[in-house]
Amino acid sequence: METSNHNSRIMDMFEKGKVLKICAPMVRYSKLAFRSLVRKYNCDICFTPMIVADDFMRSVKARDSEFTTNASDRPLIVQFAAHDAQTLADSACVVAPFSDGVDLNCGCPQRWATSAGYGACLINKPELVKDMVTHVRNQVDNPNYTASIKIRIHKDLRQTVDLCQKAESAGVSWITVHGRTAEERHQTVHYDAIKLIKDSVSIPVIANGDIKYLRDVESIHQLTGVDGMFKLPLKMTLQWTVVALFLYVEMGILVILCLPFISARRWQSIFQLRIWSCVSKFWNKVFLTMIIILIVLFLDAVREVRKYSAKDLGSDAKLQPNMFDHLHMKLFRAQRNLYISGFAVFLWLVMKRVVTLINQLASASGSTAALQLQADNANQAAKKYTEDNELLKKTLMEGKGDKATAEGMELLRKQVEKMKEELKTSEDAVKKSQSEADVMKKQTDGLAREYDRLLREHQELQNLQDGETKKDD
Repeated sequence: METSNHNSRIMDMFEKGKVLKICAPMVRYSKLAFRSLVRKYNCDICFTPMIVADDFMRSVKARDSEFTTNASDRPLIVQFAAHDAQTLADSACVVAPFSDGVDLNCGCPQRWATSAGYGACLINKPELVKDMVTHVRNQVDNPNYTASIKIRIHKDLRQTVDLCQKAESAGVSWITVHGRTAEERHQTVHYDAIKLIKDSVSIPVIANGDIKYLRDVESIHQLTGVDGMFKLPLKMTLQWTVVALFLYVEMGILVILCLPFISARRWQSIFQLRIWSCVSKFWNKVFLTMIIILIVLFLDAVREVRKYSAKDLGSDAKLQPNMFDHLHMKLFRAQRNLYISGFAVFLWLVMKRVVTLINQLASASGSTAALQLQADNANQAAKKYTEDNELLKKTLMEGKGDKATAEGMELLRKQVEKMKEELKTSEDAVKKSQSEADVMKKQTDGLAREYDRLLREHQELQNLQDGETKKDD
């Protein structure tokens, strides 16, 4: 931490009549480097990420890790999560020389925070909030040092107004209002509730929730009359960028697989490379995993489309025309995500089917080629036999007298002799096989007799041994 003698009075900034642009505290984002960046774009006030006061006071390592600043990092508000007045006051005294104020987080809806007594659960404890603001005011020596709170609203706005008025009586510098209840996440912000709180107190009120563009600042200011805006930098979602990239990869692969000048048998030879045999071991698991991921994203996109398609703007639509654009933008993004995830699932299934069909087509093509070769060989043999038969018939029909008969008989005699030779060869083979079978039979009979003899000798020895054993007894 670096000490600075800069003691600018932040409350004077509210009295100049302009709407302040304030960078909201974001976990892991609102560190020194990020704050230095947003200050270059006319950000009036910056907040640190939420710091747990108990850990901050307990550990020097935590203080050095969670809070860093420099001389140009002003005006700066340090936001704490606390459930004890003295711990919050001690933390404020530690950071007071390096900052311009502290902010008590009474709006964090995360379960871990509310279960530990931090965040949004404090809006139901107005006396504790009042006590914590009073302790900070009394124990920080700098009179210009601010003590503010950030809250969410109740379903019963009377409770929220009561909380704000009690905090005002304790000397709170300003109140930041996130226009949703602790249970709401992405629902439309209740700007009418922020306006009601602004009209109920005399201290500055800062609006928070769905302020993503500079044009939103002016429209919400006209709607609520607040003194400042918490603006969250718009972040692109990584998962949909990955899904879109995956969709383009699928489209590219399908185009390559459908190229007409690459045959199915060529693709099959590519699929049979060693690298694919290694990948095939995990293919089914990868395929099912991607199907599950894409279906989950598809269902999430369906939920978003249904949510923003059924929005009822009510009376706020007349007061805030930009709300239409904002909801239509969210609906457009939800529909875009729906199309991306839906086509990704569809093309993933199509790609698997195309690969299967290519393999089946290549196998069928190979079988057809083999059958065609066998048919060609059979046709050639039949053609040869037909030609020989026709030659013999022609010789017999065109020949005259004894000469034709002699030629025909000579040709038949040669064929008969050839068949006799083949028959003799077959008979010799049969006789040889018969003789070998007889030899094997004789050997088998000899082995059987020898086995019987050995068995009798073994039995005699066994009987002899049993007799000797009885004599010894």
